[in-house]
Amino acid sequence: MSQGSVMPTRGTVTTEEAIQTNLRVLSALFGAGSKQVGVRLWNDILWPDEEPRPVTLALKHPGALRAMFLPGTEVGLAEAYLYDDVDIEGEMEQVFDLAESLVERAGDWRTRLRVARDLLRLPKEGTPRSTPRGRARLRGQRHSIERDRAAIRYHYDVSNDFYSLWLDERMVYSCAYFCSDDDTLEVAQAHKLDYICRKLRLQPGQRLLDIGCGWGGLALWAAEHYGVDATGITLSERQAELANRRIAEAGLADRCRVELRDYREVPGEACYDALVSVGMFEHVGEALLTTYFSRARALLRPGGPFLNHGIAVRAGLPRPRGRGTTLNETYVFPDGELVPINATLRAAEEAGFEVRDVESLREHYARTLRHWVRRLEAHRDEALQCVDEVTYRVWRLFMAGSAHGFNSGRLNVYQSLLLKPDPSGPSGLPLTREDWYLE
Repeated sequence: MSQGSVMPTRGTVTTEEAIQTNLRVLSALFGAGSKQVGVRLWNDILWPDEEPRPVTLALKHPGALRAMFLPGTEVGLAEAYLYDDVDIEGEMEQVFDLAESLVERAGDWRTRLRVARDLLRLPKEGTPRSTPRGRARLRGQRHSIERDRAAIRYHYDVSNDFYSLWLDERMVYSCAYFCSDDDTLEVAQAHKLDYICRKLRLQPGQRLLDIGCGWGGLALWAAEHYGVDATGITLSERQAELANRRIAEAGLADRCRVELRDYREVPGEACYDALVSVGMFEHVGEALLTTYFSRARALLRPGGPFLNHGIAVRAGLPRPRGRGTTLNETYVFPDGELVPINATLRAAEEAGFEVRDVESLREHYARTLRHWVRRLEAHRDEALQCVDEVTYRVWRLFMAGSAHGFNSGRLNVYQSLLLKPDPSGPSGLPLTREDWYLE
């Protein structure tokens, strides 16, 4: 293992000093190292040893660790990867186990002080923190219709071509449903769409509203396979444009359409036989949960079902402190909020819904995200024809981190089947769920 010649780096430290400082920081933060993750310095020195590992953190310059850790925030750590101070080679999800041990070790103030002194000795190097997409900078009242529209467009209007590279052929951007280990992503997403329709017990001629319909995959499936009249709503112009083009190509424009509309702007009372929302609930905001469920209840006819599919955080976990302190808030889902499932169900009941069924699909979402990450990585060159390197890295990092969150149980995803009670009392539902599973 050659350390190369000793020559000055930027700042006041020599290359040898920078090497030894980096090695001290790594030992202080990561102890004896990880069996899964190794580190390669800018001059090819390997830490903690030369044993091959599934994942390698590649430090691009002597000041890479300073760029990663001196800010002391999740965003600072993420930006060191986004802007190429450090690269992650191999299966990125493995990095997050190491990150958890790092948080634990960094909790000791003596370690933090010792590491901070060493980090300040390293040269202040790094790539410019600029990208065409930039950080999310929303204006106006949080969760107002206009601000929500800006938040949705920030995430979803990146590029339809970019999303099509790694989503399934229907561009379903939510948790799939795997019936076996051999299911492809396309098959698992078709399972999920049909499973939802069976849970809603859709019948020909019924009116279905899909709140936050994305590129229209579920609305199209329900119209084609269940004969319903389906309306989808989204705040993304690019999603609506592509969805309506696909609907027209399928010859279903007479009973399926996607509209640019906020859920608070949907007109009518008791005008839909069934409601569904898949992967939109995370954008509502905790303060507006009752508003969301109340409006959904008003749109449903008595006895109508509402399937709400959304991500939840495990109760008792600490919430992020302040806005813009996490990768998701800053580069992925600005204003997105995750709440425990108990808060969701309480809000639904307070709005007048009866809770009929709650199902966790946690393992399914971890598997879905791994499919997405592998497909994105396999299409990196094509992705960079649609977006810049930073945006590609944002999605790679956040999806791998989300897979880790679902795998560890910190995150969950639930399908909650709710019912608007009929004043007469009977629910009209069968005694068992057999029809959900019969082919």
